[in-house]
Amino acid sequence: MRYRRAMVEGATFFFTVNLAERSSRILVDRVGDLPEVARRVREEHPFVIIAWVVNADHIDAIWRRPENDADYSTRWALIKTGFSRAVPKTEQIRYSRERKGERGIWQRRFWEHLIRNDTDLQWHVDYTHYDPLKHGYVRRAVDWPFSSIHRYVRLGWVSSDWGCPDDGDGDFGERW
Repeated sequence: MRYRRAMVEGATFFFTVNLAERSSRILVDRVGDLPEVARRVREEHPFVIIAWVVNADHIDAIWRRPENDADYSTRWALIKTGFSRAVPKTEQIRYSRERKGERGIWQRRFWEHLIRNDTDLQWHVDYTHYDPLKHGYVRRAVDWPFSSIHRYVRLGWVSSDWGCPDDGDGDFGERW
């Protein structure tokens, strides 16, 4: 069965890319390898990063590709491969992956969502930046170091207390 993806040239997409072993923390332990890998991929296959967060077990990202370009699968394959090559082989590899010369770091597939309009984009940017709070890693979005929220604060697009609970009761909002 062939997996069908929305292939829209020049479109903006939200992605979730998961580790194969969801209890692993290799993404945050080796987070320094990701920017260089992404930079190299962007040189050969340009795209604009609108938002990005590296969580312990998955990445959420929003990208816009150039006009006349609908291929995001190659970009993710290159990022996943580049990251995998940068880390030592310590993960368990199933026979089916080993037979194909694959590592056991990433789930084979990823989830994508075509951004339809500005409201949809804003919702997904907010979701991306709020995700570390949702998972309980931090109490404030700016406290998570592996997020594009820091660029948004630096540019004045959001305040440093964005996403903080207002009343201190630990309820981070019904939106999430």
